[in-house]
Amino acid sequence: MTKADEAALRRDLAAAYRLAARFGWDDTLYTHFSVRLPAGKGARRGKERFLLNPFGLMFNEIRASDLIVVDLDGEVVEGSAPMNPAGFTIHSAVHSARADAHCVIHTHTVPGMAVAACEQGLLQLNQISAEFYQSVGFHAYEGVAFNLEERSRIQTALGENMALILRHHGLLSVGATVADAFCIMYYLNKACEIQLAAAQLASIAGPVTRIPPAVSSYVRKQFRGVEHERQIVWAAWLRELERTQPEYQW
Repeated sequence: MTKADEAALRRDLAAAYRLAARFGWDDTLYTHFSVRLPAGKGARRGKERFLLNPFGLMFNEIRASDLIVVDLDGEVVEGSAPMNPAGFTIHSAVHSARADAHCVIHTHTVPGMAVAACEQGLLQLNQISAEFYQSVGFHAYEGVAFNLEERSRIQTALGENMALILRHHGLLSVGATVADAFCIMYYLNKACEIQLAAAQLASIAGPVTRIPPAVSSYVRKQFRGVEHERQIVWAAWLRELERTQPEYQW
């Protein structure tokens, strides 16, 4: 990996934090996003590292140079700021189990946590939720994620899915790039927002209707055919950030 490669990943992850603040996904100093740093030639898997936000900065002030580098043993190998231990548990669990999960996004949004409290989880109520049909895992709540033994259960719950609902806790998405993971989270959170709105309307407008399974399966395949569009959406978001918050890149 070259310095240019790491610089690009730093800029993308810092952009994700700034965009999350803009969309109202932040939770003061809590929740966390990470991106794996490609290992050098011949590096052992145990030497893998990932970028994580330093504990103490708000999402709307994170810059590329602020991000710390953490290894899979929980050591901060670059940067002097402390890390969130729960963040290490969750992100190291995913990075160590999924070679394709280069970026991991975890949020505590109100709609995400509301759906995480529902017994049936994410319902098939709209076109957006259909993208996630049979593609979301569920992980039972065990308390604040300080226990490293929880990692194996997070890995099992996530499986090969692109997202995970952590019961009574929040949402998690994974992707091959920051753009992929962030766009997945954007629409997963949007689907949760719609479900919350539909539940509120149901009290006065009557029961909501669900998309039939066969249709949801078909729509999911349609979405798979246009996943490349996430990069186009991401590029548009970056242009907006460069106009309004160019310091995120520093």
